[in-house]
Amino acid sequence: MAQTSHAPHIVFLGAEQTLAPQAALALYVAVVLTKWSTRHRTRKALARLEPHQLRDIGLTPEEARAEANLMFWRG
Repeated sequence: MAQTSHAPHIVFLGAEQTLAPQAALALYVAVVLTKWSTRHRTRKALARLEPHQLRDIGLTPEEARAEANLMFWRG
């Protein structure tokens, strides 16, 4: 992948021009909120899995519980 001087979230969107500072901030906030929302939803789903489903994805119930109990802002 070619290196650019753009911030990673700008490259991801395929932007060719630099964004205004307010737009860049709004985009950053949107990306962070989306990431947090996804973590919250997937951790809730993980908490609902049965032991045999956890084995299928290579997790013990203890590992799943530890991950599910993390706060959404924790990566």
